[in-house]
Amino acid sequence: MILLVRPKLLRKNFNGITLWPFVVLKNHALKEDAVFLNHESIHLCQQRELLIVFFYLWYGFEFLIRVVQFRNRHKAYRNISFEREAYHYEDEIGYLKKRRAYGFLKFL
Repeated sequence: MILLVRPKLLRKNFNGITLWPFVVLKNHALKEDAVFLNHESIHLCQQRELLIVFFYLWYGFEFLIRVVQFRNRHKAYRNISFEREAYHYEDEIGYLKKRRAYGFLKFL
């Protein structure tokens, strides 16, 4: 994981974003936040198993479906299967060691 602190790249409500192989952070303090880094590490794993490009295609397509479904961008974002997996397991620091391949599928 390559951490970059670039606050101007992020929208005001976002603390970070994972863009393979980088994790872009809003501030330096996030480098010490184990829960936040675990969340972003889960996204790196998802991106790797979908060969990166397919992750972004799926993410965008699912986001559009969820926007139509919920008529709310924040709810749509929180209900993307990738985000649901990452938020669900972000507190479980050892999750990636026991995670099964394509673990996000159970959150569809």
